[in-house]
Amino acid sequence: MKLTSSNRRTIVAAMSCATALLTLSACSSSNDDGGTQAAAGGKFTIAGKVVQQDAALHKLLPDAVKKSGVVRVATDIPYPPFEMYAAVGSTKMTGLDYDLGQALGAKLGVRFTFSAQKFDGIVPAVQAGKFDVAMSAMTDNKERQQVVDFVDYTQSGSGILVADGNPEKITTLDDLCGRKVAVQAATNQLKLLTAHQAACATSGQGKADIQTFPKDSDAQLALRSGKVVADVLTKPAAGWTARTADGGKAFDLVEDPKAPGGYNASPNGIAVSKRLPELADAIQKALQALIDDGTLTKICDKYGVGSIAVHKATRNAAVD
Repeated sequence: MKLTSSNRRTIVAAMSCATALLTLSACSSSNDDGGTQAAAGGKFTIAGKVVQQDAALHKLLPDAVKKSGVVRVATDIPYPPFEMYAAVGSTKMTGLDYDLGQALGAKLGVRFTFSAQKFDGIVPAVQAGKFDVAMSAMTDNKERQQVVDFVDYTQSGSGILVADGNPEKITTLDDLCGRKVAVQAATNQLKLLTAHQAACATSGQGKADIQTFPKDSDAQLALRSGKVVADVLTKPAAGWTARTADGGKAFDLVEDPKAPGGYNASPNGIAVSKRLPELADAIQKALQALIDDGTLTKICDKYGVGSIAVHKATRNAAVD
């Protein structure tokens, strides 16, 4: 799903409360499931999975990266669950992208060092050589492919958040027909629901009663109070909210097997400078190794969105 800067800001604001309630340890020391990383050439552990350097992959790195031992990463923080601060008031980072960076660094035998940047300025900063890559839940699209190369690691779109235990037995987007559903105004999710109304009418169930709210936190309150049967938001945000709100006891994430990454899913990629084709190749091969041994899925599972992990590391997969 393609996020505009304004979409991104509203999602961050809507989820700030849940993030503030959660305290995580930074991966540079230890995280909530025992994840640790040593210096360059060390190992990274997450959910019992140990990632260690692959000497053959290390040889693929550009000479400058091998010499420095560092891959410079730009990211826009906070944007849970992809990037967050480890605790309220802390400058230590955590999140899906951060953990994946540490795993890639361990596999390649270098350190992925993250620096916070405004989202709109990330790609220009990579172009200018200030950073080698960007890891910031960035949608791979044709426009961005003109200036950076993507190594795609997740596929994400819109998801459905329901009350804990899914009392209304919502299993697909079709189950929202004829029912009250919450969504944040001026989002891709509202466009999704509006576009689905024709299918609802044809099914004979009637159109969904779409309730729009200024913030997704308001939509979540409507769901909590039983005023709606579901809240439609980005799938990563839905998964993270289900994992963290009230200790995971407030909501559930609907998993539609026909839309594992979410509805209207599009690829998210690691943006690599076109000046560093060897780095893109090394990252792609390292990512495939993390897919093959299950590490990528474990990282995504940690943040409640295991289903968005890709099964093959592709390059510039977006077609529009």
